[in-house]
Amino acid sequence: MKLHPTPALLTTLARIAPGTELAQGLERIQRGRTGALIVLGHDRVVESICSGGFRINTEYTPTRIRELAKMDGAIILDATGKQVLQAGVQLMPDAAIETQESGTRHRTAERVAVQTGFPVISVSQSMHTITLYAAGERHVLETSERLLARGNQAVATLERYRHRLDQVTSALSAAEIEDVATVREVLAVLQRTEMLRRTSEEISRHVLELGVDGRLLAAQHAELLAGVQADNQLILRDYSNAEGVELDIDAALKKLAEITDAQLVELEALTKILFPNSTVSQDDQLTPKGYRLLSQIRTVPKAIGERLVAAFDNLQHLMAASTTSLMEIEGVGEQRARSIREGLARMAESSLLDRYI
Repeated sequence: MKLHPTPALLTTLARIAPGTELAQGLERIQRGRTGALIVLGHDRVVESICSGGFRINTEYTPTRIRELAKMDGAIILDATGKQVLQAGVQLMPDAAIETQESGTRHRTAERVAVQTGFPVISVSQSMHTITLYAAGERHVLETSERLLARGNQAVATLERYRHRLDQVTSALSAAEIEDVATVREVLAVLQRTEMLRRTSEEISRHVLELGVDGRLLAAQHAELLAGVQADNQLILRDYSNAEGVELDIDAALKKLAEITDAQLVELEALTKILFPNSTVSQDDQLTPKGYRLLSQIRTVPKAIGERLVAAFDNLQHLMAASTTSLMEIEGVGEQRARSIREGLARMAESSLLDRYI
């Protein structure tokens, strides 16, 4: 599967994940050692490339599709996968459509998927594999055993990343509070947060493909992410004007998501994302605006946090602000002002204790 599969492909994978009726039908076809070509949708375009076969219009069941797969030709289901519309159909897609496949069934499947826009499933009799063509992508379905093995490896990796992220985040918080945060510490949090995000995304895909077989993996995933304070958008916003020019946050996040894993390990690529217009030393000190730490105070809604940052310019000014000064901000009454000061004080105390004890 591609690193960033399309939503359409993920939706189709969920429809044929273990536990679904479509998956049960495919499993029966495989166990029977027969091949199959199944189109998940029907319209005028599909009708135009169909020749021969039988119009059935009957309710889909795993047993029926297994029996129909014994015949030569394709099986056409409706878009919901709940009705078998035709069987024994010869598909004649446009031969001009390029395909990298070599087998007749797979070449036909890829071309039909491209021409019609509907997902197409090809079950190989000789290779004993199931291949899905959807949204311009090709994906070979793996067994639950292999997916679980890869998922468990990803969970172990996520656990390590979570531990390291907690460490670098704590170090950055303490440095920000002391006003000695460096470029290196900021980039370390950006790096670890992106690593965590990518691994979490990989696990989510495994859970989706596993269907009912992925419940334990999903529980482990959720437990590891519980309480994680990781948002690279907040980090980028905190240091978005470090060069005196506002950083395009959306563009920076897009670049961060697109860099390779190899580039992510090196801090140079991250430096260019955060500081696109100049070169800086990793030991240079930076002062945050305060978005990230404010987001950790539950009594501070996002809109109030925006006003606080706009009014006090940076975290140091915000931490030094009196209750009276905070109350001058729209939406901040005496009780909220006190909770802001107490929240920042608690974080300062906690971060400094973690750093020096």
